[in-house]
Amino acid sequence: MVNSTTPHSSMLSGKRLLIVEDGYFLTDEVRKKLHMLGAIVVGPVSDVEHAAELAEADEADAAILDLHLAAECAFPLVERLETLKLPYLFAIGREPRGVTTGFAGFVLCEKPAAIEHIAEALFGVRKRDI
Repeated sequence: MVNSTTPHSSMLSGKRLLIVEDGYFLTDEVRKKLHMLGAIVVGPVSDVEHAAELAEADEADAAILDLHLAAECAFPLVERLETLKLPYLFAIGREPRGVTTGFAGFVLCEKPAAIEHIAEALFGVRKRDI
């Protein structure tokens, strides 16, 4: 039986989170919170090819992507993450225009500091299509 009182953030302990961003998406406060929860922050990485190499080398358990990366760069990386079955999410402040939600890991996180939402989206039990 799953303990429903356990915070989702506990799922971050020991997880390697690949942060892919071309700006400074995650604040120091959020990075400190992730570290405090036992997560290992890989990056941030702004070069999409380097991020793909890290993912393919099994250097991460999940990825958090800044969707403000150039779309022509971000979506090929997402396709690689999907092939690797690496959980990921897009952490952005507003819904992007013209973005397809056809990717399995597509989750909009309105506030990057919403650690519980991020943890649940990456490592929580996923509903499967029946």
